[in-house]
Amino acid sequence: MTKFAMAAGCGVLAGILATTQVAGPLLAQETQQASVYEQLDLFGIVFERIRNQYVEDVDEGELIEAAINGMLTSLDPHSSYLPPRDFEDMQLDTRGEFGGLGIEVTQEEGYVKVITPMDGTPAYEAGVEAGDFITAVDGESILGYTLEEAVELMRGPVGSEIIVTIVREGLEEPIDISITRDTIRLTAARVRQEGNAVIIRVSTFNDQTIPNVRDGLDTTLTEMGGLEDIDGVVLDLRNNPGGLLTAGVGLADAFLEQGEIVSTRARDADQGDRFNAKDGDIIEGLPLVVLINGGSASASEIVAGALQDHRRAVVVGTKSFGKGSVQTIMPVQGDGAIRLTTSRYYTPSGRSIQALGISPDIVVVQPPRAPEVEGEDEATDRPRRSEAGLRGSLSNDSLTEDQQEQVRQEQEAAEQAAELRSEDYQLAYAIDILKGLNAIELE
Repeated sequence: MTKFAMAAGCGVLAGILATTQVAGPLLAQETQQASVYEQLDLFGIVFERIRNQYVEDVDEGELIEAAINGMLTSLDPHSSYLPPRDFEDMQLDTRGEFGGLGIEVTQEEGYVKVITPMDGTPAYEAGVEAGDFITAVDGESILGYTLEEAVELMRGPVGSEIIVTIVREGLEEPIDISITRDTIRLTAARVRQEGNAVIIRVSTFNDQTIPNVRDGLDTTLTEMGGLEDIDGVVLDLRNNPGGLLTAGVGLADAFLEQGEIVSTRARDADQGDRFNAKDGDIIEGLPLVVLINGGSASASEIVAGALQDHRRAVVVGTKSFGKGSVQTIMPVQGDGAIRLTTSRYYTPSGRSIQALGISPDIVVVQPPRAPEVEGEDEATDRPRRSEAGLRGSLSNDSLTEDQQEQVRQEQEAAEQAAELRSEDYQLAYAIDILKGLNAIELE
């Protein structure tokens, strides 16, 4: 009887504990909600104090925008509030036309960091480089500014001049660079011939990227005689800051027959997404080399990572930027929007490149251009003496005229390759790889 009573007592005690364990999370949740409401009340109190007692009159709308932006920027460098004007500009960016300097920027250590200057823009022409830190604008320090405030400071009328102070790795002192603002009409992609190779230069990922690539490739292949007459393709993604995820997926899909391109994973497992390639390779399996560097970010890294994981391309250059997160633009009341980091993306092999970047298969560093020496061009352009130039030299009678012409064309091609190597060493290296891959396939 006593034993039964003890057992019964334990049963009642267990029941009490079980009830407490169920109620515990509910109580904790209610406590947490109460704490959130208290913090919101605190925000209201602070807002009223500022509005009524700050030394100068304040714009209430700007104050609230700053509070919202501060909340978002505290999360990560890519989340932010977009006021109506910035939201409108961002929508123009994705269509490939906008006003400004032509730089893609982020924020690091309180300063604006250049991800990349875009091809052919005022910043590119003025000499701004990927990795530069902008510390001042027109002599005014931007330390402590939000990214949006710093960008707003760099805006201005088309044709007006701006002086940005740059801190660059390898330079002991900051440098001032003068840039003239302009309306920027950015061509997302250009296709051209270089010897027997096709070069696809993709500057950004927007609505124009895939049409630019396909139209340019069709035109260039027609001029070169078709796919059977080329060594392969170099896909140049250097200094490409990214852009639309869908455009990046579309470009990778253009060179893949099947398989995963990229997957995204959000906080909730059921909110992730997966993008797969459809049938069709626009260059029908020809050798492909992808060029990347520290200015290649986001969608550029998705493309390079997918082609690398599927062993569809050889990736050449230097380690990419390492932006492995996806931002969703969410319109809010008042015609503005919030840019919120909602997921991370992963390459087909399951690797996240966040903060790590894509490591090239072959590391090729672009050497700095040597300073021009007065009189050097004249010396190098002077024709070198050879046997053929000597008066009365014997002719080569072992080759037909057609064969001799072929030799001359090969020599000219070699000289052009040498010239390209001095202008763009990484691109010349990529073309050399294409030649080697093409020769292997022909054997």
